Amino acid sequence: MVAIISILLIVFLLIGSLNAFIFGKAHQRSYFSYEIFYTLLAVYFTVLTSFACLYFVLSFQGVLLLDDGKLTRLPPFETLAHSFYFSGVTLMTVGYGDITPVGWGRLLALIESLIGYILPPAFFLKIWQGKGDRDVY
Repeated sequence: MVAIISILLIVFLLIGSLNAFIFGKAHQRSYFSYEIFYTLLAVYFTVLTSFACLYFVLSFQGVLLLDDGKLTRLPPFETLAHSFYFSGVTLMTVGYGDITPVGWGRLLALIESLIGYILPPAFFLKIWQGKGDRDVY
């Protein structure tokens, strides 16, 4: 019972925080941009999907993802699911360590994590530059 109440409270606070961030008008002007936010989501989805497809295709060429340190032969659908999972975890720079790339996959994972690390500041700078453009009369 306590767990259910805790989960509901966390979800309520999360939704409230997002609502205040997106729709809140604490200042005269809000610098939140739906266009930039949706563009960021689209870019993340595109990068995640592209790298997942790269890992999937390269898994048939010998660039493997080890599951819990073991080399196992998986069906194609499960390999695709592992590729998407690994790509998402790497792009968000979480890196749980349950799936490990081997060979050229390490370089790809490094590039993907760098992209995931650089994207948010790049979009923040875009908003910041837009802020300066609006203040000029």
